[in-house]
Amino acid sequence: MIDNSTKALLEIDKSVDALVKQIELLSYVNPINIESEKERFFASKYLTDPIFKYPNINFDKFKLHRELFTQPLEQIEDSEIRGLYQDIIYAYSGLIQCIENIGNGRQFYFDSLHCFGTPTENDVDNAKFILHFEDESIDEERFQPKYSAKDSEVFFKEFSKKYDFSYNIQFSDKISAIAMVLNNVRALVLNTNHTYSDNEIAVLTNHEIGVHMVTTMNGLLHPLKIFSHGFPNNEETQEGLAVFSEYMSNNLTVTRLKELAYRVIAVDSLAKGYPFSRTFRLLHNTYDLDRETAFYITLRAHRGGGFTKDYLYLSGLKKIYDYYHSGKDLSLLLTGKVSLEYANEIQSLIEKGFAVAPRHITDSYAENKNTNKKVDFILRSLK
Repeated sequence: MIDNSTKALLEIDKSVDALVKQIELLSYVNPINIESEKERFFASKYLTDPIFKYPNINFDKFKLHRELFTQPLEQIEDSEIRGLYQDIIYAYSGLIQCIENIGNGRQFYFDSLHCFGTPTENDVDNAKFILHFEDESIDEERFQPKYSAKDSEVFFKEFSKKYDFSYNIQFSDKISAIAMVLNNVRALVLNTNHTYSDNEIAVLTNHEIGVHMVTTMNGLLHPLKIFSHGFPNNEETQEGLAVFSEYMSNNLTVTRLKELAYRVIAVDSLAKGYPFSRTFRLLHNTYDLDRETAFYITLRAHRGGGFTKDYLYLSGLKKIYDYYHSGKDLSLLLTGKVSLEYANEIQSLIEKGFAVAPRHITDSYAENKNTNKKVDFILRSLK
């Protein structure tokens, strides 16, 4: 027999799930005219800021806010769980505001600040520390672009045989990443504008399938849907776990760490008020990044009007690296789209029967295969 408080919790959880299924921020914040604006920007000699267009929003924003805040949380007697759901409702209201203001300049930036924060002085120092290191000598063949998005599909399918789940593979020319998992539709999206190298395939299979798809699939197994739609601040933990899988599978390079560092620098430039063109010139001229890489890192930071999420990859990686090397079990963090800050609550929810231990475990976490001593030194030295 389910008591009234448990019944209320399950109903609220179901209701919140139905509401937030409509919110996939990454579906809205990626411009739909990236390539044409890139050409225009390059033709202007990097002086004329791109004018990006975004997908139409297909939900009633005000109604979503209202329905989130009318959930009867007082009916949840367990104060720990009630506090978690209060945090969730505030977090998702913030994401709705982000979506409302995509393309609306500084307003979107301030909403993004509210949801994701901005790099601290410590984060920027860590990024600059990484940028002092020389890239390691690499096997040129392994880093050579070879495979179209369609060609790459076979590698993701082969890698996924390690896991007891299935998902869809989609293709798009309107994403700023070279690959991404869409949680709400259980799909991997590959960027048709990109040509993939063997190294990128190794990185992306471990990152996107080994973590993002694993936590998507584990999130569906719980009595509470919150594990699927995401805990507050889950982005830092999820991206930290994903990059850590690159480290554990011996695919994390100094070059990749520098990419994450450049993202921190780009996001920090938003706080300084830099327009797109100035952030690009900072990366391209000051840091000598090739113009394609500089463009896409700048795009990631400036999309929507100033999207600060990208600095969390590096801070998340450091937190997960330290968590693992302190002897803690990573599997608790694979239970869904969860946050490190809520580890105690996750364990408590499992003990109370509202959640289950993860069925799918990131393959690379079984054994630390990293042999890159320079990467280890850098990660240990970050503040």
